[in-house]
Order: sequence, then C-alpha cells, then structure tokens
Amino acid sequence: MGFTHIDAEGNARMVDVGGKAVTQRTAVAEGKIRLSGECFALVEAGRMKKGDVLGVAQVAGIMAAKKNAELIPLCHTLLLTSVSVKLELLHDTREVRAECTVKCDGKTGVEMEALTGVSVALLTVYDMCKAVDKRMVIGGIRLVEKHGGKSGDFYFGEQNV
Repeated sequence: MGFTHIDAEGNARMVDVGGKAVTQRTAVAEGKIRLSGECFALVEAGRMKKGDVLGVAQVAGIMAAKKNAELIPLCHTLLLTSVSVKLELLHDTREVRAECTVKCDGKTGVEMEALTGVSVALLTVYDMCKAVDKRMVIGGIRLVEKHGGKSGDFYFGEQNV
C-alpha cells in the first residue's frame, strides 16, 4: 500500500480528488486547556487584561478553520458552509473546553479544519492568559465525529473498522 501524499518518485503531492463525488461533510473536534485557579477566575469574571478571552478565542478558532489549507501544506482549500466554535468553562477541572464544528459540500473532508479551529482557539486562550499563568496545559485535541464521504461516519467513542 502506497502513501497518498507521496508520488512514485517520493515527492510530496496533494491527493487528486477530482473524481470524487461532492457530498455534505461535517467534522467536530474538541480540546481543553487547564488553567491555574487565579487564571480561571479572571477568565470567568471577564477581567483578563487583554480582554474577552473566550470571545477572542472563538473568533480565532473560526478564522483558523477558514485558513487551514494555508497552514497544513497538503490540505485542499475548501469552501466551508459553516464554522462554529464553542468554549465552555469546566469548573471542576479549571479547564476551558473548545469544540469546533465545520461543514462543507465538497470532495474531501473537513476534519483538519475542525482540528485546526480547536487548536488555534486554545492557543489564543494561552496567549491571552500567559501573563498570569505560564503553566497552562493544552491537551485532548481530537476528532469527535465526522460525517460524509466514502469512509462514512466516524464517532470517537465507537470501534470503527
């Protein structure tokens, strides 16, 4: 079995999706960032010096999903029909959970766009909070589910064959 992003001479290439059918594609990704108690309280109260951490992170995640093909070299440029980023404060663990949902009608999936959106949203939280807490930990970034395309549906919690 050969690699899809390498040609016969070993050169990088973008996969040719020209012959694939256009289908509705959806992907959902999530991740978290753990904050100190002080930092979490400031974010929750909206008192971080740089401004509205969650609002800025939400916009950053949306923008990143739209720019994915400029960041990941062999990804296709897609005409996205919808991008949403939700941020949730988890009090028990002092974490911010980010979830990014991306949709398009296209010939290739939107998993990378959703993962990029989550990653940049969390990095934005880090950037806006680093003056207070440099020990923040970003983790758990994963594809939660995807729909559409030849491989069908995927759910992280299910054994997919």
